Amino acid sequence: MARRIVIVGNGDIPEGVAEAIDGADLVIRFNACRSAGRGGLRTDVVAVCNTGRPALAMLGGGWQSLETVRQARAIWCVRAPEKFAALRGPLSERHPDLDDFCDDHTLGFTTFAQLTGRALRIVPPAVHDRLDAALSAHAPPAYVVPSSGLVVIADVLDNLAADGDDVTLAGFGHQGWPGHPFAAERLWVEARIAEGRLRRLHPDNRPSASGGR
Repeated sequence: MARRIVIVGNGDIPEGVAEAIDGADLVIRFNACRSAGRGGLRTDVVAVCNTGRPALAMLGGGWQSLETVRQARAIWCVRAPEKFAALRGPLSERHPDLDDFCDDHTLGFTTFAQLTGRALRIVPPAVHDRLDAALSAHAPPAYVVPSSGLVVIADVLDNLAADGDDVTLAGFGHQGWPGHPFAAERLWVEARIAEGRLRRLHPDNRPSASGGR
């Protein structure tokens, strides 16, 4: 049976889509799940940035007690440890200010998942590699890494979604930290939308009660 999969970023979310998000078969949010509220509450997967300062902030704060995290069945680590270990040397030369960017905290999320009975998954490094190759077609300026949001979108399309599944995005404005190639990422996403593999969730294109688009 075809599923509705909604990937909810932490960007602006239009009014009137919370019910559609909460009614999906699978809802994926990110890090501290700032999308919760206007973007609904249901959370099946929390995809986390498992390296550097964002990981430390989550593991050292009240992240584990967030309602969205408490209801999630799985934690996905977006950054494959072996990929970021290989990036450490080149990044230290180009971006000495990012000295802790590749510090791996996957163990902390693994321990949390094990202690609370959640599944733990690490996004394969090949997803990141394929994205770097695909983004190069859009001639982005030098960047550090693709955003966690784009990595998860690519991972869902490559490794999770089956034929007929409706993969929908909300809360993706493709802007933020300058180390991500957001202009190229927007073009990549729009290309997948043109192919019919993705769509963006708006109040006027919510699925009907019968499951249609």
